Amino acid sequence: MPANSPSFTSTVSAITDAFGDPTRRGIYLMARDRDAGVTASQVADEFGVHPNVARHHLDKLSAGGYLEVVIERAEGAGAGRPSKHYRVPADAKIESVTNVPVHSDDLVLSLLGRALRLLPREQAEVMAEEVGQEYGLAMAHGMTGADLAAGQRSLRSAMQAVADALTAHGFAAHADQRNNQLRIVNNHCPFGDVAIEHPVICAVDRGMVKGMLTALYGNADVSTLQSLPQGDTFCATSV
Repeated sequence: MPANSPSFTSTVSAITDAFGDPTRRGIYLMARDRDAGVTASQVADEFGVHPNVARHHLDKLSAGGYLEVVIERAEGAGAGRPSKHYRVPADAKIESVTNVPVHSDDLVLSLLGRALRLLPREQAEVMAEEVGQEYGLAMAHGMTGADLAAGQRSLRSAMQAVADALTAHGFAAHADQRNNQLRIVNNHCPFGDVAIEHPVICAVDRGMVKGMLTALYGNADVSTLQSLPQGDTFCATSV
């Protein structure tokens, strides 16, 4: 099937819609055009994203069966660690990706965003943050060692634990300090375009951080510093 044919274009669009992030369209096409497949570092360089973000997209495509993972050492490489390559299965047919399942998470997020938009902004943000906080508390209680009484962790170690948990949920997060201000930076937003269309969704992220910190450390003031809907290149929450 020619890459510029309407059928091929609609098929690739189906992949994009199914996974909820247009960046994966380019990543899939990049892997499709390379017989040896691609690595996370190659994708990161090509699309100008953090390697964790690239790995997240590749793992999503792999989990959906669109890419296969092969561990191999590049030709001419030394005795270093083998690389993980992602490539389109040799027997895969592009037509097979037309039967993609509807991702209920995307539908629920879209519905949530529209529902919250009907409320006054302040009321909607309070509701979204409460939902995120409840979920964050549940996440924290599921962590190893989360049964420690609040306050037995330092704020820094608690923030690192929160960042690790967020990364596991697709945020590609890390904790750092900038201008004497502790923050959690998210290099990828799993809410995708829904957060851009409905910025109030960002309050869910803030609530998750607050909920986890409450369980792991204690009460902490949490606020949104930067966000994609505001035109920033990443999201950051100050603590």
